[in-house]
Amino acid sequence: MAALTAIIFDFDGVIADTEPLHFSGFRQTLEEIGISLTESDYYANYLGYDDRGCFIAALNAHQRPIDPAALSQLMQRKAHAYLASVKDHLVIFPGVREFVREAAATYPLAIASGALRHEIDVILEQAGLHKEFFHITSAEDVTRGKPDPDPFLHALNGLNRQRREQAITAGSCLVIEDSIPGIRAAKTAGMKVLAVANTHTTHDLHEAHAVIHSLSEVRLSELRTRLWPGA
Repeated sequence: MAALTAIIFDFDGVIADTEPLHFSGFRQTLEEIGISLTESDYYANYLGYDDRGCFIAALNAHQRPIDPAALSQLMQRKAHAYLASVKDHLVIFPGVREFVREAAATYPLAIASGALRHEIDVILEQAGLHKEFFHITSAEDVTRGKPDPDPFLHALNGLNRQRREQAITAGSCLVIEDSIPGIRAAKTAGMKVLAVANTHTTHDLHEAHAVIHSLSEVRLSELRTRLWPGA
């Protein structure tokens, strides 16, 4: 029977409290082309997608054509606005540093995120957590983002490239997520999912195998017993 052997974290909304900054960047960029994005619309319909997916969804919702060059420009403008705001905020959620360091002492850790690599690197360095992660999968590494399972499968392959012992299987991975597309992606990949109610209600996250309010309240030993009983 599989037992817990690795942990894969989503980034935005799990490690870093960046969703308000992403929303602000999307809203500002979309306003420039005459599209209004409300906070409630963003959290209900766009959360969990990468930048490309968000812009495509917004353009489709407003019956706008999707031109690859224009889409690339939108992504660049949003990324610039987002990075400018990150530099003014330390955005790590409470309890994350302690949880990550405790987990890293026992398990290999990875990140599977729709964020851009340099966005992840900047925040992890700011928080002093970069060295705790064996592997990072970012938006640049996959062609299909969540809810497709590719980001999690890419992260699993990355972890296995780092190991000389027995290969890690999908069924022995714990994914920590905050979005519905992320939960669905991890489950499709065959992984167990712990959802953190940082950006959705616990009710909204019911598809996960377990739901908590904060990483500051969880114990790894309890999760292991709960999600891998008898292992």
